[in-house]
Amino acid sequence: MGKELNTYRERIYINPSVHFGKPCIINTRIPVEDVLELVQEGIPFDQITEEYYPDLEVDDVKACVAYAVDVVRAEKVHVQPT
Repeated sequence: MGKELNTYRERIYINPSVHFGKPCIINTRIPVEDVLELVQEGIPFDQITEEYYPDLEVDDVKACVAYAVDVVRAEKVHVQPT
């Protein structure tokens, strides 16, 4: 997964004037969130690119997953003592 973490930046962009600044696949207006919802449903990457988003490549879907992993990895978790 390390390689995808380095390359997702080449496939995902954030523009405040596109989808209210939500991350999208570069050269499209397809939000990362929409792609991740399909992944969450268990739809195979190649099916996502063939049936849902033919303008995307499987590497774009992988970049969405890598982006999500990177965001979670950077998230600060504050645990309250019980």
